[in-house]
Amino acid sequence: MTARFGKSYVGAPDVLAEELAADTAVQAADTLLLTVPNQLGVDFNVKLLGNVVRHIVPALGWKAARS
Repeated sequence: MTARFGKSYVGAPDVLAEELAADTAVQAADTLLLTVPNQLGVDFNVKLLGNVVRHIVPALGWKAARS
């Protein structure tokens, strides 16, 4: 297993989706680590993570794991 750290992505969901989709390491990954600004509160982070799920994840072609 290989882990990659160092590159940061910041921007609007459509820009993030495009940049992440172009990153071969992201395409090969089965995990994406997100850093959320916890000092902004739960409501903000729920919205932020919801945007990731709605806009970025589908653009990467990822699908929810089935249990």
